Parts: sequence; structure tokens; C-alpha cells
Amino acid sequence: MGVTLADDARQYLAAFEDVTGVAGRDCLVTDGGDSLLIVVERGKMGEAIGPDGRTVQRFEDRVDAQARLIEDAADPETFVANALAPAAVYNVTISENNDTVAYVEVAESDRGVAIGTNGRTIDSARTLAKRHFDIDDVQLL
Repeated sequence: MGVTLADDARQYLAAFEDVTGVAGRDCLVTDGGDSLLIVVERGKMGEAIGPDGRTVQRFEDRVDAQARLIEDAADPETFVANALAPAAVYNVTISENNDTVAYVEVAESDRGVAIGTNGRTIDSARTLAKRHFDIDDVQLL
């Protein structure tokens, strides 16, 4: 499934690759451009973050926005778990009935982390899961 990006998202991904040397797979621009969610090529998260976070910090300084990095995955279960990080995800089950839903078991103490401020984290996970794996909803158990 291909992801169609807006011009600003493509520009942020180009800057991300230029600064980090790592390919970005997707970019969500949120909060009017103040926050970015970037899906990073699988296995390249450490390289994108850099020593002591300096590489991603250089990117944030260049684009004047906060960036949250999410590691890409080959399967939807891992992808959804990555999108909810740093919450401790125990299990992700994909149910395909009328809709495709990812049911996620998280540590009780991490429910707030998985939901995020004003529901931003779980909403972003839903958006990315839909774009990359055609998952209609993400529900916490």
C-alpha cells in the first residue's frame, strides 16, 4: 500500500534524510507543523537518533519542530506496537470481521502513555496503521 504525502510532509522527509542519512517512510505533520511523526526505515532507529540524540536534535533544530520517531515494521502487529512506544505493549491481535481492528494489550501503568495527551498517541497510531496496513481501528484492552 502506497502512502501519498502532502508537500510539507515530503519536505520534512527530505530534510530528515539529509540530516540523518536515514530514509523516512512516512511523516505526519501535527499541531500546525510544530510536531512531526516520522516512520523510520526498519533497523535504522539508532542511526536516526544518533549518539545521545544529537542527530535527531539537529533535525529538530533545522525544521523548528519536535519529532517523534516510529520504527517501520514488516507486520501490522509490530508496527502498531512501535507506534504506541514507549508504552509497554504485551500483545497485538488483528481481528478481521466487518472492520479490521488491532486490539492492543498494554501494561496498566502505561495506558496513559499509549493514549497520549488528548489522545494524540493512539490517534496517530490509528492514522499510521490505516495508511500502512489498512487497519480501521486500534483499541486498547
